[in-house]
Amino acid sequence: MINYRVEALNRLLANLKSAGILPTDSVEKASYGNFVHLMDPEGNKIELWEPNDIEYAKLGKLTTK
Repeated sequence: MINYRVEALNRLLANLKSAGILPTDSVEKASYGNFVHLMDPEGNKIELWEPNDIEYAKLGKLTTK
């Protein structure tokens, strides 16, 4: 699976939908961010992650921002 860190997940999903690209599941909301999955044309799973850096940092993880 490929994981992409994104900003404005809902806006991105709206743009993808207008291009005919739909997620494989609904947006999962967690304290440290929101996630959703897509499949590329070759069948590879892609995860889009809109992080909440403040909550993620509390988990003891480093961010890449």
